Amino acid sequence: MFKKLLIANRGEIACRVIKTARKMGIATVAVYSDADRNALHVKMADEAIHIGAAPAAESYIVIDKVMQAIRDSGAEAVHPGYGFLSENKKFAEALQAEGVAFVGPPAGAIEAMGDKITSKKIAQEAGVSTVPGYMGLIEDAEEAVKISNEIGYPVMIKASAGGGGKGMRIAWSDEEAREGFQSSKNEAANSFGDDRIFIEKFVTQPRHIEIQVLADAHGNAVYLGERECSIQRRNQKVIEEAPSPFLDEATRKAMGEQAVALAQAVGYTSAGTVEFIVDGDKNFYFLEMNTRLQVEHPVTELITGVDLVEQMIRVAAGETLPMAQKDVTLTGWAIESRLYAEDPYRNFLPSIGRLTRYRPPEEIAAGPLLDTGKWQGEAPTGETAVRNDTGVFEGGEISMYYDPMIAKLCTWAPDRGAAIEAMRNALDGFELEGIGHNLPFLAAVMDHPRFISGEITTAFIAEEYPDGFEGVTPEGDDVQHLAAVAAHMKMLKEERAAEISGTMPNHSRRVEPDWVVFLGRESFPVHIDETDFGTEVTFADGTHYKVNSNWHLGETLFRGTVGDRPMIVKTDFVRGGARLRYRGADMKAVVRTPRQAELAALMPEKLPPDTSKMLLCPMPGLIVKIDVAEGDEVQEGQALCTVEAMKMENILRAEKKAKVAKINAGAGDSLAVDDVIMEFE
Repeated sequence: MFKKLLIANRGEIACRVIKTARKMGIATVAVYSDADRNALHVKMADEAIHIGAAPAAESYIVIDKVMQAIRDSGAEAVHPGYGFLSENKKFAEALQAEGVAFVGPPAGAIEAMGDKITSKKIAQEAGVSTVPGYMGLIEDAEEAVKISNEIGYPVMIKASAGGGGKGMRIAWSDEEAREGFQSSKNEAANSFGDDRIFIEKFVTQPRHIEIQVLADAHGNAVYLGERECSIQRRNQKVIEEAPSPFLDEATRKAMGEQAVALAQAVGYTSAGTVEFIVDGDKNFYFLEMNTRLQVEHPVTELITGVDLVEQMIRVAAGETLPMAQKDVTLTGWAIESRLYAEDPYRNFLPSIGRLTRYRPPEEIAAGPLLDTGKWQGEAPTGETAVRNDTGVFEGGEISMYYDPMIAKLCTWAPDRGAAIEAMRNALDGFELEGIGHNLPFLAAVMDHPRFISGEITTAFIAEEYPDGFEGVTPEGDDVQHLAAVAAHMKMLKEERAAEISGTMPNHSRRVEPDWVVFLGRESFPVHIDETDFGTEVTFADGTHYKVNSNWHLGETLFRGTVGDRPMIVKTDFVRGGARLRYRGADMKAVVRTPRQAELAALMPEKLPPDTSKMLLCPMPGLIVKIDVAEGDEVQEGQALCTVEAMKMENILRAEKKAKVAKINAGAGDSLAVDDVIMEFE
């Protein structure tokens, strides 16, 4: 076995690999850029080597710099993680020439499967079902339009060397095909240094389901079940689960056997993923093979008990797989929520900044993959597990140079319903401040009836949130439960104030029992009684709840019960009241005396400033181009400019017909959130 392993990556995946290497007794070497000098993966590794400036193109994806770090450290093997150099044939060949083991597949398999056009041809020859499309190279936008018409709209325009949703567009018309071709080409060139594009039929009502394969160099290969990855935004996965709530055993077996056949056809070794698109009738079509570890690999580990990173390292060391297909069992259910630095209230645009508070829920080991990280065979039941793969820490920064992922929060339970409930509680208890993030959206999905039913497709987000995510408005008992929490907090605050004032002459310790709780646009007259167990809150309609909690002033998480319902609520005192966040809802609670409530009703409502005649930059980013000039008449939906952030191009469009009065920024300008790009008459 290797004695020293270099991880040619950063962030959470580098930390993930370090954990397994440590369990295996292997020393680790981290590499880092200027921006990552104080990163978590640097702190966790046994040693770390600086390899360049902040942009990945000047550090993490420069083969010569990584190779020098390998020589300087004396590492015997390299794990590439995902992204960066993980699917780079030249990197694998450079390692081979240096006599260093690549913890991944052979260079030939990377080349064959890394090119989406070539991989589809090989898949067809191996008997794998494929999506209709045009596999040749496309020269320009007009040819893209012609091919799209021949295939039939809608079509998917994709970068041949793409991945992670970059360089991918769906087109429903000639105009969208023309525009999508150019944007995909630009993103592909910027992200992968390869601007080749191909087009295939877009399957309607699709599910994105992938098969995990594992193969050694001795002719053994297995599939480890599937992952459902249909909850996607801009073709980027957001929530994954294993197994899929849609597949039956016969379809799973057919997909798994085809995935293994493809792996064997290209002489594949190590862990890899074969992605399929599946329609409503369980017809499945090959999309691509990712010749690396997938971001969502933890859910497979949680239901199978296989530590995929460990097996990758062992295969690279020449060992034989410890299991045959008959030994692979799927136990329980696992869900992964990707926590991103992006603002769901601004159409999920990227957010950067310092993590002023980062307190993930406590990790709990249970299920097939226990804390040892070893192959377990049989799994304990009746428990739930919580796992958080992360590469950040409180006080650290989210940089504009890299992927906006903060963490991958995973839960495991004996069945899907229990895994969802475990995820709800884990999200409720995840504290994150300082940047925009998608925690509220993830919580909202967990409570969405369509997700709970398992009736999901890759269009879920577009269909259920067509106007973007605007938060959750509590309904039914949730509203009164939150009002009861607010009243309980008010009672404790008033008691504390009474204790302090009661030390002075002529000041009373008495706390008023009658209050009005304002929650959003609703108000609730309540009567509060202090009892031995906590607080009893009685509403005007006679409903009453006993609130029991060990919460104290200053704590940012309320953990307790309201009636017989356990609740975890994020709490902060803000001017005039308290901010409560629960299950995707973010509300200000104000508790007033009845007289204060009467007076508050007479106060005028403060209106926000009018920005309707301005185009504001929705995220920190770089202006790629301005599509209009001062004095131009623009139509609704017309492209105004393109902003690039975190390697993704975002086209900003006119919301209505208008005339451009002034342009305040130009191509090449770096802007902050809400900087004015242009103004209209």
